[in-house]
Amino acid sequence: MSATLGVVMLDTRFPRPRGDIGNAQTFAFPVHYRTVASASPRRVVIERDPALLAPFIDAARALEREGVAAVTTSCGFLALFQREMAAAVAVPVWTSSLLLVAEIEAALRDGRRVGIVTADAPSLTAGHLRAVGARADTPCEGLALDSRFRATVLEDRHELDVGEAERATVAAAERLVARHPEVAAIVLECTNMPPYADAVRAATGLPVHDLTTLVRARLGAATSAEARHE
Repeated sequence: MSATLGVVMLDTRFPRPRGDIGNAQTFAFPVHYRTVASASPRRVVIERDPALLAPFIDAARALEREGVAAVTTSCGFLALFQREMAAAVAVPVWTSSLLLVAEIEAALRDGRRVGIVTADAPSLTAGHLRAVGARADTPCEGLALDSRFRATVLEDRHELDVGEAERATVAAAERLVARHPEVAAIVLECTNMPPYADAVRAATGLPVHDLTTLVRARLGAATSAEARHE
C-alpha cells in the first residue's frame, strides 16, 4: 500500500494546476489535506504572523492521527515553523523546499552555490534560511513586483494565467543566474512553482528542485526506514 502524505494548506482560493502541492494529482500516492482557517498568503509570507504556529501544529497533529507517513505544507515561507512543527508530531515534517538548500550545497564543489527562486524576495529573510540550516547569504531572486503570478499568489486572486506564471518564474531564475554566476543548482521556494520547473531547467541548464521533488525522495526513504523497523 502506498504511503500517504499529509499537507497543511494555507487558506486560499487561487487555482492549483497539476504540479502544485495543493493538487492531489501531482503525486502518485494518496494525499490528505488540512486547511488552516484564515492562514492567508499575506499573513504567512508578508506578516509572518506567529499566531499561526498553533493552528499549523494542530493541523499537523490531525493529519498524524489520520495515519499519514509524513507532513508538508503549501508554503515555503513556513520554514520558520520547521522546528516547532517537527517537534509536535512523530512523523517527519518537511515544511519547505528550503530544507534542500544546505543539503544540495554541501554536495557542490567549493565556490558553487544553490540559488533560490521565491515568490517574494523582500519577505524571505535570514531567519527563514537559518531555520532550515541554510546560509543567510544564499543567492535569492523573487518574482517581479509587477508579475501577475506574484499577485495571484500573494493576493489570493481567483484567476491564474499559467503561461504568464511560467514566464515569470523562468525570468526570475534567469535573473538569479545572471546576477550570481556561481549558482549551480536552483531551489524553487514557492509550492506553486513546480509546474514550471521543467521550463526553468530548460532555460538555465541547471538542476532544479522544489517541494515535490523533496517529498518524492524523502517519503520513499521515510517509509522504507519504517518498514525496516517493523
